[in-house]
Amino acid sequence: MTGRRPGGTAHDRWRASRPTPGRVADRALRDWLADSTPVAAGGRAILLQIADPVVAAGVRRHSDFARRPQQRLAHTLMFVSAVVIGTDADAAVATAFVEHAHRPVAGADDVERQLWVAATLFDSARRAHELFGDPPGPDRAEDVLAAYDVADFDRYWAATLPTLTVTDDARGIVRDLLHPRFAPAWVRAAMPLVRTVTVGMLPDALRAAYGFPWGPREQRRFRRAVRLVRGVRRMVPAALLRLPGPLLLRAMHRTAARYLAVRPDQFLS
Repeated sequence: MTGRRPGGTAHDRWRASRPTPGRVADRALRDWLADSTPVAAGGRAILLQIADPVVAAGVRRHSDFARRPQQRLAHTLMFVSAVVIGTDADAAVATAFVEHAHRPVAGADDVERQLWVAATLFDSARRAHELFGDPPGPDRAEDVLAAYDVADFDRYWAATLPTLTVTDDARGIVRDLLHPRFAPAWVRAAMPLVRTVTVGMLPDALRAAYGFPWGPREQRRFRRAVRLVRGVRRMVPAALLRLPGPLLLRAMHRTAARYLAVRPDQFLS
């Protein structure tokens, strides 16, 4: 795996067709996108993101990931919720926060890296719904394909995966993510399941590049984990599955209000 980025028509078409942040008009589509099932694939998305050496270097040098992994996840989920189910104003606030946080990070304003991070979130959400949730029916699938131009996305995805490189920075982040030393007790208690799901959802080549063992025993453990998560999810009412989104939006606005009260010039500049 190398660190080069692919060119080509599929990449350019998907990049040009990406939806802009803002409110999704179709209520049923918004409900499907707002389902919290993709949280189960959060670790997978991070491991895919940091397989880009520039992203890994930025996270390793500028993030307090080791001490506050749950806060990083919460901030990521705030941004996703703002873009997927929020208003245009919500999306603008989230985007301003991301741009401010990334100012000191070399390469963070690179469109290709931003594209890759967005791609990992979409693909991981799709994979989570396939494994644990409710894959969209024919009508809903058409809406999702139209919104995301999935045919071109899939070609971009297939072309990009072989270009990734797992560096020492990435391996260090993975240690902090999957074996958190400073996380709350409830986070540490959940980590065996998180590790099994995260590693099992990775593409085969990337799993090997990280050096994760993967044989019949690990595959059986992963299948049991999938059945467990799927069973728990089926017992949770749909309204509760969608509840985290609005709560995250409220948390984002509270965070924005506190930040603006202290450092308005830095945030708005």
